[in-house]
Amino acid sequence: MKNILFAASECVPFIKTGGLADVCGALPQYLDKNEFDVRVIMPYYTCIPEKYRSQFRYVCHFYMDYGMRTVNVHVGIMEYEYNGIKFYFVDNDYYFKCDKPYSSDGKWDIERFTFFSKAVLAMMPVIGFRPDIIHCHDWQSALIPVFLRSTFATSDFYRSTKTIMTIHNLKFQGVWDIDTFKFNTALPDYMFTPDKLEFKKDASMLKGGLVYADYITTVSDTYAEEIKYPFYGEGLDGLLRARSGSLRGIVNGIDYNVFNPETDEIIFEKFNSSNFKKNKLANKTKLQAELGLPVDENKYMIAIISRLTDQKGLDLVNHVMEQITDENTQFVVIGTGDPRYENMFRHYQWKYPERVSANILYSDALAHKLYAAADAMLMPSLFEPCGLTQLISLRYGTVPIVRETGGLKDTVEPYNEFEGTGTGFSFSNYNADEMLSTINYSKKVYFENRDAWDDMVKRGMEKDFSWNNSAKQYEGMYSWLIGR
Repeated sequence: MKNILFAASECVPFIKTGGLADVCGALPQYLDKNEFDVRVIMPYYTCIPEKYRSQFRYVCHFYMDYGMRTVNVHVGIMEYEYNGIKFYFVDNDYYFKCDKPYSSDGKWDIERFTFFSKAVLAMMPVIGFRPDIIHCHDWQSALIPVFLRSTFATSDFYRSTKTIMTIHNLKFQGVWDIDTFKFNTALPDYMFTPDKLEFKKDASMLKGGLVYADYITTVSDTYAEEIKYPFYGEGLDGLLRARSGSLRGIVNGIDYNVFNPETDEIIFEKFNSSNFKKNKLANKTKLQAELGLPVDENKYMIAIISRLTDQKGLDLVNHVMEQITDENTQFVVIGTGDPRYENMFRHYQWKYPERVSANILYSDALAHKLYAAADAMLMPSLFEPCGLTQLISLRYGTVPIVRETGGLKDTVEPYNEFEGTGTGFSFSNYNADEMLSTINYSKKVYFENRDAWDDMVKRGMEKDFSWNNSAKQYEGMYSWLIGR
């Protein structure tokens, strides 16, 4: 049996702010349980819903030296089994008593997750789980490979343990000044140099993980290539080029039990790739009624389900919103984020109440209904490491309109009217006019060649973006790395 430990700051169903939580919750369930004993460790936040917290079992606690502090700090261990996977939770009220998993104070979060990274390594001998691989997700767990090769380097317990660092979004790195890092880690001076943790005269947790991990993955093939270049590399492109022999992309999947229009209890009418024509229209008209839009099955419904931030290409949308929302189109948005974009969509709803529905909130139930109802999903991202929205859209027969970047390029095949192929529409340059012409082309196909549109919907619904395929690639990588 090969022992794999996932270390992450969030995981469904306990805490979720983004796709990282979906990966850490779903992927372990799809790995072969006869070959891999996969466990997950995350902080014991007080904001984890009580229905889970009340079932966690206290294992034990101990005190750990932490950085240059003179007093040792408390490390509690809680555990819980969910869907056949064992989860561990690092308990420390000082660090993890919170209303939400991340604070607005970068320095505080860096201190909390530095503690988390060290506590993970201090805990494993206590509970007797010796990982062959520690799979670290994003900057919050990126000091685990660093501590493993320094503070814990002489530990017999970890003699054969390997580490994998997965980049979910390179933009977030955990950067702070070197003196603070030295105080929190007690790492020697020689580790804060440009070839190790030093980053633009400060220190970067993620850079440390990328330097010291045995292997690096990210969440799509195209993103793995993009981050080797300055535009996407966030200052780490040189390091990623140097480590390109130990870097690969594996596209994320989605949980086909959760996202299944044939069994989804949330949507108005269930459907599959055989009966979607009739039932998708029923979902559309019922959602129109719920949102207060004119009920008309002939309207072209474009959706955005997203964090409302610059990364998501919303400045392009702002630039051509008047042209997108013509009299034949309804535009439905679900999301929260930058007040500039929240207010932009509110403004257009006020201006065109029959064409625009701005839902400035996040509702899982409303999102499911929109996936089932919309004709197209717009994702004009500046960069997108993987993206799950387009995968869910394909599953629900909603045609993605995407910019060719990262995982969007890897998962959406552009429509070719001459060959009758493709599962969506795409444009390559980060340009509002190019996006608008692609949207207009999609409308032309929708209104003038509905048979071709329906064929495209069917092809998209029949694609397999479940975790099965990705899990096989992770299994192969784990086995190869353990055998090295």
